[in-house]
Amino acid sequence: DVQLVESGGGSVQAGGSLRLSCTVSGFPNDEPAMGWYRQAPGTECELVSSVSSDSRPYYTTSVEGRFTISQDNAKNTVYLQMNSLKPDDTAVYYCAVPKPPFLSLVAGAGAFCTAYEHNYWGQGTQVTVSS
Repeated sequence: DVQLVESGGGSVQAGGSLRLSCTVSGFPNDEPAMGWYRQAPGTECELVSSVSSDSRPYYTTSVEGRFTISQDNAKNTVYLQMNSLKPDDTAVYYCAVPKPPFLSLVAGAGAFCTAYEHNYWGQGTQVTVSS
């Protein structure tokens, strides 16, 4: 079975930093596209950032210049370094990889992240940024 295990969420004050990690096991491809979505109460699921071996990293506009995604293929792990955090970054963050035959993560995952059936999902980790 495919498993995505996340770590690194928490609570910080505005301007602080957090680093999220996600390790994937049981996936049939050696270098899957990987990324992070987030969902705040009352909002739709949002693709925050994604990375793959054959394309440039993607960042949603609101996090460009503050967040950095990286991927360690040897460890099947993806990281999200989040700096200069803002209260608007408060959300549950989900790690995701696309289910074959899909090769990339889509921006429009719908109203609820884990209901989008074309991704494998992590369990979610809460990020809370206070002002």
